[in-house]
Amino acid sequence: MIAIIDYGAGNLQSVSKAFRHIGCDCLVTRDRSEILKADGAVLPGVGSFGDTADSLNEFGLTDAVKDYIKSGKPFLGICLGLQLLFPGSDESPKATGLGIFDGSITKIPSGEGLKIPHMGWNSLEIKKQGKLFRGIEGNPYVYFVHSYYLNAADKSIVAAQTSYGVTIDAAIEHENVFATQFHPEKSGETGLKILRNFAELTGGK
Repeated sequence: MIAIIDYGAGNLQSVSKAFRHIGCDCLVTRDRSEILKADGAVLPGVGSFGDTADSLNEFGLTDAVKDYIKSGKPFLGICLGLQLLFPGSDESPKATGLGIFDGSITKIPSGEGLKIPHMGWNSLEIKKQGKLFRGIEGNPYVYFVHSYYLNAADKSIVAAQTSYGVTIDAAIEHENVFATQFHPEKSGETGLKILRNFAELTGGK
């Protein structure tokens, strides 16, 4: 069973629907015990970095997420769920992220022909096949909605990048922790394949 961590994010149902579509048992929950006993955990995210960090704290989920990651079981962050794995974001300078990895979250610079937020389909350059992108070849297109982007300090954790005026670290993978800046639940067959790869790491159900 996969726990989808509920701190009030707007895309909880679309994420759970996508997992159920691929035949995976999942539970939307903010119960610490349910999260920690799950075979896999997903932190989805839409909204602002600061508000989300506050919500995680309010519901007692900050330590639950950290403890889950320490357990070694598969963990997936989606969109803001990727950004929250880092110490902070220029979007909310006073807010503190989970600090699992080091790196900067900064605003995508506006430029000629570039609209912010970055919203739509972009191709990925897969940097390492790893586990999340197993069986995915070429430069697949995935769906993004974001105004801030990751520049990871340790490039060895970067699984994929994309370009939108700047080079964006679009996915990370390190040991049991996986995260995507894009929304796999909105990225067609490529996104479903990514979710299947993650689900298989949890035992398939």
